[in-house]
Amino acid sequence: MIRFSHSIFALPFGLMTVVLSKRGLPPYDVILWVIVAMVGARTAAMAFNRFADRRIDAANPRTRTREIPSGKVSLVEVWILITAGCAMFVSACAFLNPVALAFSPLVLFVLLGYSFTKRFTAACHFFLGLALGLSPMGAWVAVRGTDYLSQWWIPSILGLAVLVWTAGFDIIYACQDYEHDSKSKLRSLPKKLGLRRALQLSALLHCITLGLLLVLYFVADLSGFYLVGVALTGGLLLFEHRLVKPHDLSKVNAAFFTMNGLVSLVLLLATVLDVLVIGGPE
Repeated sequence: MIRFSHSIFALPFGLMTVVLSKRGLPPYDVILWVIVAMVGARTAAMAFNRFADRRIDAANPRTRTREIPSGKVSLVEVWILITAGCAMFVSACAFLNPVALAFSPLVLFVLLGYSFTKRFTAACHFFLGLALGLSPMGAWVAVRGTDYLSQWWIPSILGLAVLVWTAGFDIIYACQDYEHDSKSKLRSLPKKLGLRRALQLSALLHCITLGLLLVLYFVADLSGFYLVGVALTGGLLLFEHRLVKPHDLSKVNAAFFTMNGLVSLVLLLATVLDVLVIGGPE
């Protein structure tokens, strides 16, 4: 039901921040616990989302074969996974530093609370963006501890970029359920705006994402490798929007998972090369 590959959206941005926070590599145990924390949080959030949406998924032809509605996974097993993911996250925060541990309940509240937002607001895509956008700020706290307010704008700009980027691709993903959502009480921007306008908004959000990534170039004192990564990101996002049309949603999965997975990995690689090869002052 939940795969490690599902962490590909947020995890690279957390690791980007780890590198940026020290202008190099922190101790390896810090990197390990950041990875454990993010995988645990992602696992708990996705498992809880599947639990919260089990009746919704059962009513939707696209999702009724998922593990819970189809009976492949029991609710007891799901709650064991949710509990294990939360414990994994909180334990990793405890190993990192007291500040990370203190913030962990608030982070879990946001991650788990997202699952209910589609029931009362069409802006639910931005709540998902907030959940993923916490990854850079969480990684910053994980490395810096009590000094987390120093240069706070670096993880904040990256976190905002992740928020807007996530909202943009989640709007694309939600287009698949336009017909079903239109007949239900669930809310989404494709349902509220229509497919064409929703896809236009998604494209606008991804343009804003590129603008924020360029702002990060200046405020974090980055160089050539990072700019190449941003340029490649722009190309990937452009290709993503060429794959999906209001009258043809057959390539949504390729646009959603493949293109955005590449975006996060390209930006991580570009940032690591920029910091570790070119270097720069902390």
